[in-house]
Amino acid sequence: MRAPLSTLFRLAWRESRTARRRLLLYMSSISLGVAALVAIDSFAANVQRSIKDQSRTLMGGDLNLRARQGFTAAADSVLDSLATAGYPWAKVTSFASMASAYPSGNTRLTQVRAVTPGFPFYGEVLTEPAGRWAELHRGRYVMVDPSVLIGLDAQVGDSLRIGYARFEILASITNIPGDPGIAATIGPRVFIPARHLAETGLITAGARAEYEAVLKLPEGTKTPIWVAPLRPRLEKENIRIRTVEEREIDLTDAIQQLARFLSVVGLIALLLGGIGVASGVNAFVQRKIDTVAVLRCLGASSAQVLTIYLVQAAAMGFVGAAVGVVLGIGIQFGLPQVLGDFLPVDVQVTLVPSAILLGLAIGVWVAVVFALRPLLVLRRVSPLQAIRRDDAALAESRRKDTATQLTNVALVASVIGLAVNRAETVPQGLLFAVGVFVSIGTLWLAAAGLARLTRRIVAPSWPYVLRQGVANLHRPAAQTQSVILALGFGSFLVTTIVLVQTNLLAQFEFTAAQSRGNLVFFDVQEDQRSGLAELIGTAGHEIVSETPIVTMRFAGGNGLTSEEWAERVGIPARNWALRREYRSTYRDSIVPTETLLTGEWFGARALPSGVYEVSLERDITDELHAALGDTLQWDVQGVTIRAVVTSTREVDWGRFEPNFFAVFQTAALQGAPAQFVTIAAVSSDTAVARLQRDAVRRYPNVSSIDLSLVRGTINQIVSKVTLTVRFLALFSLAMGIPVLFSAVAATRRDRLREGVLLKTLGATRAQIGRILLAEYAVLGLLGSLSGMLLAVGGAWGLITFVFEGTFTFAALPALGIAGAMMALAVSIGLLTGRDVFRETPMAVLREA
Repeated sequence: MRAPLSTLFRLAWRESRTARRRLLLYMSSISLGVAALVAIDSFAANVQRSIKDQSRTLMGGDLNLRARQGFTAAADSVLDSLATAGYPWAKVTSFASMASAYPSGNTRLTQVRAVTPGFPFYGEVLTEPAGRWAELHRGRYVMVDPSVLIGLDAQVGDSLRIGYARFEILASITNIPGDPGIAATIGPRVFIPARHLAETGLITAGARAEYEAVLKLPEGTKTPIWVAPLRPRLEKENIRIRTVEEREIDLTDAIQQLARFLSVVGLIALLLGGIGVASGVNAFVQRKIDTVAVLRCLGASSAQVLTIYLVQAAAMGFVGAAVGVVLGIGIQFGLPQVLGDFLPVDVQVTLVPSAILLGLAIGVWVAVVFALRPLLVLRRVSPLQAIRRDDAALAESRRKDTATQLTNVALVASVIGLAVNRAETVPQGLLFAVGVFVSIGTLWLAAAGLARLTRRIVAPSWPYVLRQGVANLHRPAAQTQSVILALGFGSFLVTTIVLVQTNLLAQFEFTAAQSRGNLVFFDVQEDQRSGLAELIGTAGHEIVSETPIVTMRFAGGNGLTSEEWAERVGIPARNWALRREYRSTYRDSIVPTETLLTGEWFGARALPSGVYEVSLERDITDELHAALGDTLQWDVQGVTIRAVVTSTREVDWGRFEPNFFAVFQTAALQGAPAQFVTIAAVSSDTAVARLQRDAVRRYPNVSSIDLSLVRGTINQIVSKVTLTVRFLALFSLAMGIPVLFSAVAATRRDRLREGVLLKTLGATRAQIGRILLAEYAVLGLLGSLSGMLLAVGGAWGLITFVFEGTFTFAALPALGIAGAMMALAVSIGLLTGRDVFRETPMAVLREA
């Protein structure tokens, strides 16, 4: 007789009374994965909405114009005509400069921003004291980041010298639209009125500065359409145009990439939770075979039986996913505190229904599809099982079951689908899915190998408790695979994160240690070289190097203009290598930061008069499609220099020393206007500060970088990043705990029976405890070490191919994590096994 669906639902509800807690425990394995997906998707949606709402505030206007060499007279004419037509604009000129405070006399490298009235057109600049931004242009005032006041031991009202001009500190800036909080750590900002910029004497020929203008358009103006007629005129003046819509897209793409990266952890947590579900439900099925056999005797069909237990699993999966949704909503409210310093917007956290529903749907689907495979066995339970249990027949039927094979295909397709959904492109998703399968396969093989090994190596001469504990690893219904997967994945993620972080920090420290000096002076003019050298020498310090820098542009090659060259070699006319300003040098020897790849160094060949030699860095050679023997033209401040490419180099850009795309022989540029970078080796921090102070007093235009300060700045950034890393590491660790509990709890009944039997035979609590300890110590050891080996491979790949560094195994942190994971496995095993100590034989016999 075919029972109504409502009857099956009622029967599923009544029959679940003895199993709800166990099923809910198994389904809780997916909660953290759902929580991660909901939190990340919700947070990304909130950030994207905030970017959309604050896009004009981020830019400071509706349209951004950027000119590398400054605005030409023709460009200024266009801006003036726009202002006359009712489209106001404001300019920002940004450059690095030393700032000196009085009366403290301290100095520090800062990022100076000279702004015209009106900037920014959108958003509010917050200052301390409050409301001072409007007063910036009313006198010789300056506003600074709070870190500038701390670094210079200054306060509001003190004087600040920038170049040859002196200003009064009017206020500190606590927040300015468009800048993430980390910006003040990277380069503390100083804002001055643009009308006083010339008085600083810092914007000279060859000086490195960024020039921007922002425009305000009437509300409702379609910026791309409005700017279209102006593009040809502005681009002709080498002005890059960015609309507020383009800025919004750039920021949104960056947030989506961050969200994809973080969601990888959530997806792995969800898949790992699915494995925990499958493990727990498999043990659940073994307990329900007798009940199902009775139902079959009473006339229930195999489809009805499957429906009953699938409804139970789906309901508990829904509850587990719902718990994850609630947890994810809570996590997303904490993410702005973790990631806020790296975001350019103030994020208003609100509930995102689409993220919640998607997370809930994915969680339920994962719970059902992973639970379905073990539940399909119940279709093969015959009424005869009520009087004669035949587990071998059930196992054999599973191997031959078409529905089981289809479920396996659905599992694989689900993993691939989720991976593709979370990746930026389909190939990336497929690659990630392959990585998941390889990781799971590696850990699964390790678990299978352990079970086989323990079956063979256990010898009668071993102590009984050790022999019994190790034998538990290969007994029927053992959860060896599930425990090792949970431990291995958790150890894999945590160790990978820590190894990558450790290697990046070590690489930075090594690079800094390889630098020959610790104080760098730049923007040194030709007539200041000898004076600065004398100042350094008189103070008892050594000059490590003096490097000339000549600004120039690529003007073509082999007699062709740059446009003709681009067309000939097949590269876009707007390629950055064609349009950028090169800061090149000249010397007759190679330096330690360079490696010669092809060709020969200068002087190996005779060249016609007026033609010189140049060595190009590998990447710029590829970008320009240049080759050995090509004669390139360079516009050196209005003078054309012809140079033959005689070699290519690989450059270590990470070193704290001047490096260049193009290096010319000395004769080519010796007479060209140049600035110099001087590197000095100074003995102590006190001497560095004193030398910086004396240098900026004598030469206000000369800026300097204390490399120890750079290290300190990077350490501050790293400390902020570390908070995020710790969050990911702790999350990765936490996501394995429910799976471990689920896997261990799945064997609770067998352990109780075994423990009672051992106690009946005379085993003491201590002996049973040592048996459990031996079992979980071996499980924890193999799981954590397997995860560590996977992590070494993953971290090596990231460091080698993504960060292009040299991987070094950090043994102490890796072994520490392995030890912690092993301790976690033992603790959970003993915690869930405590019932074995207190249960009596009668209680076990009565257990359903």
